[in-house]
Amino acid sequence: MPRYNKGPRVKRSCWYCANRVEPDYKNSDVLRNGVTDRGKIMPKRTTGTCATHQRRVAREVKRARHLALLPFVAENIHG
Repeated sequence: MPRYNKGPRVKRSCWYCANRVEPDYKNSDVLRNGVTDRGKIMPKRTTGTCATHQRRVAREVKRARHLALLPFVAENIHG
């Protein structure tokens, strides 16, 4: 079944490039924007980050999880 074009795709700009900010594990509020409500790291096609910053976000989210700044799994699912 062919996939129909739903209109022009909007090119998102990288939030980190636009604000000249680097992802950091200590800033968990910013990292939460790259994590779903279930605790998964969101892909770059969803968030609009560039490839360089997406790799850094993934690394910093993993560091924040290891230091218990971000949860591995959402509490409402775990219970």
